[in-house]
Amino acid sequence: MPMTDLSPQLEWISRLVAFDTTSSRSNLPLIEDVEHYLRGLGVETFRVANDDKTKSNLYAVVGPKVEGGVVLSGHTDVVPVEGQDWRTDPWTVVEKDGRLYGRGTADMKSFSAIGLSLVPEMLKAGLKRPVIFALSYDEEVGCLGAPRMIDEIAGKVPAPHAVIVGEPTNMKVVDGHKGIAAFRVTVTGYTTHSSQTDRGVSAVEAAAKLIAKIADMRAVRARAADPASPFNPPYSTMTVNVVHGGAQLNIMAGKAWFEWDLRIIPGDSRQDVLGEFTDFAQGVEAEMRAKAGGCRIEIEALTNAPALAPSPDNPAADLAKALTGRNSTDVVAYAAEAGQFQEAGFSVVICGPGSIDQAHQADEFIALDQVREGTAFLRRLIARLSA
Repeated sequence: MPMTDLSPQLEWISRLVAFDTTSSRSNLPLIEDVEHYLRGLGVETFRVANDDKTKSNLYAVVGPKVEGGVVLSGHTDVVPVEGQDWRTDPWTVVEKDGRLYGRGTADMKSFSAIGLSLVPEMLKAGLKRPVIFALSYDEEVGCLGAPRMIDEIAGKVPAPHAVIVGEPTNMKVVDGHKGIAAFRVTVTGYTTHSSQTDRGVSAVEAAAKLIAKIADMRAVRARAADPASPFNPPYSTMTVNVVHGGAQLNIMAGKAWFEWDLRIIPGDSRQDVLGEFTDFAQGVEAEMRAKAGGCRIEIEALTNAPALAPSPDNPAADLAKALTGRNSTDVVAYAAEAGQFQEAGFSVVICGPGSIDQAHQADEFIALDQVREGTAFLRRLIARLSA
């Protein structure tokens, strides 16, 4: 495919990347731009907003409103660039050495951009079954936005044949991913002068016991891992990556808190993992309260997105294999919205341009060859839905 044939795709990638849709910010400017574009082409669009209307999902049906269509799912939010050493402006796409640099080029605005650039071709092709765009918010902070949109698509759109989530897989066909859950643990101790350890209860020390327990839970699962598991690593993992606590070196810490995440393989139970941790935390709390009655440990669930379980009977995977020419499927360790679509009863697969190795990095990029391959993939889908 000559470079000039990619002009609409490159224009749309630049257009979407230019919106700073870091999860802490609103995605409405991007949604409004896409909405205006689609409505200008005669495509009806539907918003599914968050509670305070500061962010929104957007879905749109291109083609006839009949069963058997294909959902193209992509999240609009990106991770922060603060603290990263970028050599270019992250919000301006720069083409160099066969790559497009910019925040979101790999994860995952290029997939949605390619699809949007092809809407005129979809309309001209005379689709017999529809292409359904599904753009979500807050995927990067726990897949928070998509469930509302998924429920509405399930209730209002004629049953699709498949959902393709365009996370970066280098156009490999992925039919399984780990689930994710995240928790915040707040520890309240009893403050005294640090010389009076017999009276005080250090929240930091209690938090350290809890953090060590999480590391131990991970190690136990690593030792019991099934070597035949397709996942890497082949077990559910849990890690603590944010810790805060204490006020001053010579004061017994009255407060500490940390956040941990659980990446769970299909078949494992989130409740079992949380239950094991909660039982241990209750024991630590009892030790603390034996010295000072006001001590406590609170566990707050932040996110919970299910795993995508591989299945031998998956029409979406069969479709993606036919479109890519691949004969096999893969699984990935990261979480995505695919598990939420599967939980709602959809047949779903992950397949998109770019590499997850570039996601969340400074100087994030997508190779132009991947843009070409993603464009060819969606053109083959258009032809299939027009037959």
